[in-house]
Amino acid sequence: MGPEAKFYQQIKRNLKEFSFIRIENSSLLGTPDLLVYNTSGHFCTIELKVTKSKKIRFSPHQIAFHTRHNKNTFIMVKALGPLPKKTSSVFLFRGSRIKELAACGLMLDACYSGWDACRLALEA
Repeated sequence: MGPEAKFYQQIKRNLKEFSFIRIENSSLLGTPDLLVYNTSGHFCTIELKVTKSKKIRFSPHQIAFHTRHNKNTFIMVKALGPLPKKTSSVFLFRGSRIKELAACGLMLDACYSGWDACRLALEA
């Protein structure tokens, strides 16, 4: 099982109140990894990223998707190594910030940090 698949399993264990649909789509490049149905009856998408450093890699298609669809889209990042000045290893960013995230990586302050904060953000 790859790092993103393991991360997805963690997400399902930690955010049980949501309905997740894993999207495996090779025909429409840039489509986010997860379709999420929240407790308020709304949908959003999440792009999953796992990194061993501060840098986060995105394809041009992923950047285009989040630039064009900038509402109800998120990027959830799992940091595998220790990060200075970070108290969590799970971060949630709004999709509208993808260009900043691609440029700054985890030096960019996350919108939400930790499982509880991510849960509250996805419920809203």
